Amino acid sequence: MKQEQYTIRDFKINFPNDEACLEWLKNSRWPDGIHCVKCDKVTKHHHVSKRTSYACDECGNHVYPMAGTILEKSSTSLTTWFHAMFLMANTRCGISAKQLERETGVTYKTAWRMFKQIRSMLSDDVSLEGSSVEVDETYIGGRRRGKRGRGAEGKTPVVGLVQRKGRVKAIRTLNVNSATVMPLIKENVQQGSTIYTDEYPIYNKVSQNGYHHETVNHAVKAWVIGDAHTNTIEGFWSLVKRGISGVYHAVGEDYVQSYVNEYSFRYNRRNGETAMFWNFLDRLAKV
Repeated sequence: MKQEQYTIRDFKINFPNDEACLEWLKNSRWPDGIHCVKCDKVTKHHHVSKRTSYACDECGNHVYPMAGTILEKSSTSLTTWFHAMFLMANTRCGISAKQLERETGVTYKTAWRMFKQIRSMLSDDVSLEGSSVEVDETYIGGRRRGKRGRGAEGKTPVVGLVQRKGRVKAIRTLNVNSATVMPLIKENVQQGSTIYTDEYPIYNKVSQNGYHHETVNHAVKAWVIGDAHTNTIEGFWSLVKRGISGVYHAVGEDYVQSYVNEYSFRYNRRNGETAMFWNFLDRLAKV
């Protein structure tokens, strides 16, 4: 399936002003019409001039489409918010708050706040339904000298699980001990599945928990042995790290999960027909 192309020209046609953005949000949140709490039925509503609300035609009660969303109480224009989501959706490796500042004219502080809020919508409750799952761990964080990879200081461990030709789930953890990783595998991977890992000892108990376990020994430069490899999850890590190092340069420990969520969200919808921008907007409407 080829993903629908959605260009800046399409964006300007669909969302030329704040009123168009608000109307889309209203229709998306209440596709079957707005149920008026006072009339206790679905009634017609009209947009209240110069306000971000719609009023019931029968009793005048107001509803606010932005309420409960990341847009609530924001003084930034809706068009700018939608534009920010368009920019974030139309990239594989991410864009910086500095670029958003340049693109939209908002302050850097506003751009950073918008990115943080948009990322907060992108957490996926993924169920890995495939029978072949790769598991691996990596370390993400700010720039620090010294040891790289396992055991690196000042880095945040992240465990990744990906079904081949399917979806990924990446979870920030406090450590990568067996006692931490095995519960994540049991929670997210169906019993009886084949799990592919490297030779790291934390995975030694995988086969004792109802899974078929195959490994590749990276220590001896073995990357693929038959069907056994971790190339899929390592490809995802490469995408994440190229984006963070090339665009964001460094990520604080408290924000690692939200950045990983952004990359996972796009990865999990990479083969869909719907343009990524609409996937972002869909999350906005789901309150």
